[in-house]
Amino acid sequence: MSRKEHFEVYDEKGKKIGLALRCECHGNPKLLHHTAHVVIFHPDGRILLQKRSKNKDIQPGKWDTAVGGHVMPGEDSEAAARREMNEELGLPLVLPLTYLFESKIRNEIESEDVKVYGCIASGPFEFQKSEIDKVRFFTSAELKDTKWRRKFTPNLLEEIDELFKRDLIYK
Repeated sequence: MSRKEHFEVYDEKGKKIGLALRCECHGNPKLLHHTAHVVIFHPDGRILLQKRSKNKDIQPGKWDTAVGGHVMPGEDSEAAARREMNEELGLPLVLPLTYLFESKIRNEIESEDVKVYGCIASGPFEFQKSEIDKVRFFTSAELKDTKWRRKFTPNLLEEIDELFKRDLIYK
């Protein structure tokens, strides 16, 4: 994804403000943007995470949601989720998606309104080398382990905690 891309941005009441560059959105609570993330569950309940490429503009080298990205102008959240699944992991656009929850993430890294979907897939994955250094499945114990949590992005931590709170992770 080009760092020169523009995204639709919104005020805190959800009113569209206009367009902003990707780099302007990150860490700016006045330029909220819409994103779509997909939690990839292995059939045995583990969750797939991606390790961000060292070339990414925010939080390089940290583990993050398996699939995530901005909702492009004229696109709805589910279409964005499917596009990201295909671009980042090579998953077919037709795999069944389940809407899990919506979250307002506000931290020093990003301020975004994200719709989170779930998908069951065990691979194989053909991930984008420019976006992702590696992918691996994590157990629920690893998702709670402070050793790993220090290596997760702030947004991922919020989503994992929400999944546990809503009892959406296999025990």
